[in-house]
Amino acid sequence: MSFAAFGLLAPLVRAVTEKGYTEPTPVQQAAIPPVMEGRDLLGCSQTGTGKTAAFALPIIHRLASEPNNGKGRRRTRALILAPTRELAAQIDECFAQYSLGCGLRSAVVYGGVNQNRQTRALQRGVDVIVATPGRFLDLYQQGFIDLKAIEIVVLDEADHMLDMGFLPDVQRIMDRVPEKRQTLLFSATMPGPIRDLTQKILHDPVTIAIAPEKPAAERIEQRLYMVNKQEKLGVLTQILSDNATGSSLIFARTKHGADKVAKRLERQGFRVGTIHGNKSQNARQATLSDFRSGKLTTLVATDIAARGIDVRGIERVVNFDCPETPETFVHRLGRTARAGNTGCAITLCSPDERGLIKAVERHLHMRLPIADVRALPKVAEVVGEGNDRQDSANEGRSGREFRRDSQYDTTQSRSGQARSGRRDFRDSRDSRSKSSSDRRSFGRSDARGDGRSSNRSFESSPRSSGFRGRPDRDKTDRNG
Repeated sequence: MSFAAFGLLAPLVRAVTEKGYTEPTPVQQAAIPPVMEGRDLLGCSQTGTGKTAAFALPIIHRLASEPNNGKGRRRTRALILAPTRELAAQIDECFAQYSLGCGLRSAVVYGGVNQNRQTRALQRGVDVIVATPGRFLDLYQQGFIDLKAIEIVVLDEADHMLDMGFLPDVQRIMDRVPEKRQTLLFSATMPGPIRDLTQKILHDPVTIAIAPEKPAAERIEQRLYMVNKQEKLGVLTQILSDNATGSSLIFARTKHGADKVAKRLERQGFRVGTIHGNKSQNARQATLSDFRSGKLTTLVATDIAARGIDVRGIERVVNFDCPETPETFVHRLGRTARAGNTGCAITLCSPDERGLIKAVERHLHMRLPIADVRALPKVAEVVGEGNDRQDSANEGRSGREFRRDSQYDTTQSRSGQARSGRRDFRDSRDSRSKSSSDRRSFGRSDARGDGRSSNRSFESSPRSSGFRGRPDRDKTDRNG
C-alpha cells in the first residue's frame, strides 16, 4: 500500500516520498482513513512507528482541502498539545516539512524561551499551533490565541499529558475549545485509568492498538547488568568502550546524576552532552542538534528526553538508573530501533533497584537477560583523576578540613570581636566624658534659652556633628 492510496493531496504524497517514506506503517494505515473522515480517535502504538505522520498527514489534508476563508488574519483551526518542548518542536518541524506546497502555516509555542518570537508568529496568523500546555495557556490568557475556530485537537503522548502534572492544564484547554470538534489521542501506552479519562474528551472514537505495551521488540537486544551502585560509572565506561561505534543515549534519574555521569565520560574522552531541566531551551536544542549531526556521540539525559524525541541512528539506550515505572522503561527503549532499525537496550541494576526491574518484567511478561560484567573489557582510568571512591574520600577530607578551618576562624573572630568590643567600650566611655564636658563648656547660652550661642560653640558641638555618645557604627561593623 502506498500513501497515494489514501487519497492524500499530491503535495503531501510528494513530501513523504522526498523524506524516503514509501509504505505507511501499521499505525498510519489504521489511523489515516478515520482521521480524514473527521472521526475521533484513540491510538495506542509502540514508539517509533510513525504516530506523528499518522495524525499530521490527514490533518494537513483536511485543512488544505478546505482553505482558511475570510478576510484578515487567518484563524487557527488545529491545536496539537505535547508534553515536552522537544517533542513540540519536533512535531512542528514535521508539519512544516509535510505541508510544503499546501499553503498552510504553523507555529510552535513552549516555555523556557522569550515569548516575543512566538507571539509575532501568532499575530501574523497560523493554521496550526503546536504547544506545551503551560505556555499555551499563558499566551491564551494574554489574548494572543483565539480558540473559536478550532476544529481539531490532538493530544500526543496522551498518557503523559493526562497524568497528574498535566491534567489540570489540559482540562482547562479542553474546556475552552469548541465542543464541536475532532479529538485525537495518541500514546505509546494506555493504562486503564487514563483510558477512563479519555472517555470525557472523545466522542464515539475509533480505537486502534498496534502491538500495545510490547516495547521489547525483537529488533532490540536487551542486556541487564547486576552491579553495585558505586560500580555503575566504571561499568558504563566499559560498556561504551566495548561499543565504540554509533551513538548512545544514557538515562539518569536526576539532573545532578546526569551531570556526574557526563563529567566522568568526558574525563574518559567521550564526546558527551547533557539534557535536563536545568538547561535552557536553547542549550537543550543545541545539544540535540549536535547529537543528531554526530558531533556528540553520547547524550546523557533525564526522562525529559524520553518522550517522543526522534533521533535517528541511536544504537543503544542505557538505563544508568532504573526507571521508576514500567511505562518510563517503555519510552526509554523506544528511542532505539526506530523505523525498522535494530538497537540495544542496556540496564544497570543495583541491589536496591531490583524491585523496579521485577515490575518492568511483570509489565513486559518476560525476563530481562542477565549479562556478565566480567566479559566487558577493562578500561584504564584517566591518569590523575582517580576513581569515584577516592574522589568521595577526598571530598570527605575536604569537608573535615573545612570544618576545622571554620572552627578556627570562628574562634579567632570571636577573640577579635571581644578585643574590639573592649576598645569600643573604652572609646565610648571617654567620648561620653568628653561630650559631657563639652556641653558644660559650650552649651550654657542654649541652656538659658536665649539663643546667643556663638558660631564656635555650634560648630564644636558634638550633637551637631552627629556624635551622640556612641561608637561609630561603621567602625563597630568593621571590627565585628
